[in-house]
Amino acid sequence: MKKSVFDIIRRPIITEKSNYLSSNLNQYVFEVDYDATKTMVKDAIEMIFDVKVANVNVMIVPAKRSRNMQNRRMRTRSNAYKKAIVKLSEGERIPIFEGVE
Repeated sequence: MKKSVFDIIRRPIITEKSNYLSSNLNQYVFEVDYDATKTMVKDAIEMIFDVKVANVNVMIVPAKRSRNMQNRRMRTRSNAYKKAIVKLSEGERIPIFEGVE
C-alpha cells in the first residue's frame, strides 16, 4: 500500500530545542512514519510546504517509562517514534513554525 505524503509526515515537534533550530539554523523537526526513509521525508516536505530541502537526518526516539506520582507502583510508558530534522536550503522557510507574521 502506497502512503500519501500526509501519512509520512505525522506532526511537527515543537520544543525549545526545535524552536532554536528553526530560528537560528533553518532546521525543522517532524514526527514521521516509522517506515519512512530520508528520501520519502524529503519528497513529502517539498510537496507539502513547497520548499527546497538541503538534507534530512532521521532518528528513532526510544520509548520512555515514567512513574505516576499518586500511585508509585503504576508505570506509564510512552511509545517509541521516529523523528526527522529537515534542513532547508538558504533563504527557504516554513511559515507555520514562525510566530505571528
